[in-house]
Amino acid sequence: MYRVLVPVDDNVERALSQARYVASLPEAAENVEAIVLFVFTGDNGDLPEDVQQFKSASRIQSVRRAQEFLEDAGVTVQVRDDSGDTTDDILADAEEYDVDAIVLGGRKRSPAGKAIFGSVTQSVILNSDRPVVVTGEDA
Repeated sequence: MYRVLVPVDDNVERALSQARYVASLPEAAENVEAIVLFVFTGDNGDLPEDVQQFKSASRIQSVRRAQEFLEDAGVTVQVRDDSGDTTDDILADAEEYDVDAIVLGGRKRSPAGKAIFGSVTQSVILNSDRPVVVTGEDA
């Protein structure tokens, strides 16, 4: 079984592009397992305890759409969520689930934008010991 980590953000089109790539892998329905990951960022202390139970990746539209697409293509899917530093969580989950590859959704940014705001994609590529695939947004 070929296992891929598919970290998605809240952009539905990027998540679907990632899902399309995974579904296009050879014999994906029989041989691929996708772990769709959503990382919640920000301070969890701001949420009341009774509201935190509703903080679930399956409530995020981009996660649901990617999961549905992959399931419709016959790919085995797990949905996971985490919270904290996005890059660290992606790398830690890749290690924990012993994935064969990480499939990221890239977005266009200027070099200055990357320097000022950082880039999760760039950080994952530079710090991962696993193959990283970056999909673009579909037109």
